[in-house]
Amino acid sequence: MRAMGLIICTALCLGVACGGGGGATQSPPPQVISVAIAPTGASVWTGGTQAFQATVSGTSNQAVTWSVIESSGGSINSAGLYTAPGLTGTFHVKAVSAVDTTKSAQAPVIVSVHPSTGACNGAALGIGASLQGFTLFPSDNAWNLDVSTASVDPNSAAIISFIGAGTGLHPDFGAGLWQGAPIGIPYTVVASSSQAKVPVAFTAYGSESDPGPMPIPATAPVEGGSASTGDRHVLVMDRDACVLYELYNAFPQTDGSWTADSAAIWDLKSDNLRSFGWTSADAAGLPIFPGLARYDELAAGAITHALRFTVPTSRKAYVLPATHWASSNTSATAPPMGMRVRLKAGVDISGYPAQAQVVLTALKRYGMILADNGSAWYISGAPDDRWDNTQLATLSGIKGSNLEVVQMGTVYTSDPTGTVPAITVFTASPGTIASGGSALLSWSSTNATRWFITPEIGWVTGASVTVHPTVTTTYTLEAQGPYGSATRTVQVTMTP
Repeated sequence: MRAMGLIICTALCLGVACGGGGGATQSPPPQVISVAIAPTGASVWTGGTQAFQATVSGTSNQAVTWSVIESSGGSINSAGLYTAPGLTGTFHVKAVSAVDTTKSAQAPVIVSVHPSTGACNGAALGIGASLQGFTLFPSDNAWNLDVSTASVDPNSAAIISFIGAGTGLHPDFGAGLWQGAPIGIPYTVVASSSQAKVPVAFTAYGSESDPGPMPIPATAPVEGGSASTGDRHVLVMDRDACVLYELYNAFPQTDGSWTADSAAIWDLKSDNLRSFGWTSADAAGLPIFPGLARYDELAAGAITHALRFTVPTSRKAYVLPATHWASSNTSATAPPMGMRVRLKAGVDISGYPAQAQVVLTALKRYGMILADNGSAWYISGAPDDRWDNTQLATLSGIKGSNLEVVQMGTVYTSDPTGTVPAITVFTASPGTIASGGSALLSWSSTNATRWFITPEIGWVTGASVTVHPTVTTTYTLEAQGPYGSATRTVQVTMTP
């Protein structure tokens, strides 16, 4: 009986075990593999590049195989770097999971021709005028370089953190008024044939300023408006000479002349920089105009240059193309003037509105260059009532952590030295003239890249210029180079 009871008990116990859920462990559900690509789409110039990233969910194996679906649609390497073909169209990149080759994702790429470069003298005239496709400075100029595939600076993370990794971008431009003034830095385009040059007197940084006269209209717009107590920048482009004139803290005078703390003149056909250690109308010694987001670019579909931006605290250092610092902070994590950052390639911008996308696309391709002290991640642009402020405000969704510092070259913590310019000849022929006459000023110099003659003439090229004084006049030639400047005078005497 005892033996049978044991058997029955065993059977019952086994039955309870089988029916009570404590039996064999069931197999886990199979993994669900999926693939996603970022960005979800892109626009690329013919021959340009775009970095894509793939994320594989449901497995720790993130390996994928990249390809371009269309046979003539360009190429993509194993790291996801796409290179566009020489023809336009919409093509598709594809990422296939290495774990499950039935799982993949695609992203469209729109390939278009880079906007054509117009002529300088083809720009329209007036305040906020369209440049009609003209690119400021040569294509190899720092402002116009595509840095989308450049290396990341090894100190990038620390510098981004110093500026503000959690702080969003801010468009310092837009439509309408802010505190009674247009939002942004205004500019105007003039023609040499109709705009006379006027004197500019310097009130602060005359030794680092380019001498006038300059073709500044009495009605040229001032940043912040006529009553502004801010930077009061004035930007004027002479489309005929293809020269840019920029003033800082500028005030118009009743006689048509101007005063300014400083001024810089830029040959838009040249890559010449200012002398090492010199400021400009901007703290970094840079031109302002080429770093502005302009509405005529938006209308053309693309911003094709780097943008200007500010930070609260910069470093007592600069990297080219900057030539000047404006800080006493020597920390290696503080950003030097001229530093360039870009939007990381993997940041998805497809959900942003059209105007914001144009800006963000430029930040991926050309980045932005540090030019002044101000607020963190403030991007400069020109005011225009056609901007959509609501769309631009979405740029705040991009944080400092979405940016990276492009590999910097030499960081100058002291101004480099070299051979200063020398003027070997400066003559007037004839040296004495009668009323209504003219004289030819001729010169030669060494180690110089830019020349100015005052009064009457201003910026000059070549080796001679004709002057028409109405009284006995002493002319001053200033020759500037990377390591400083030199001056020399000559007098033209009027006969009684």
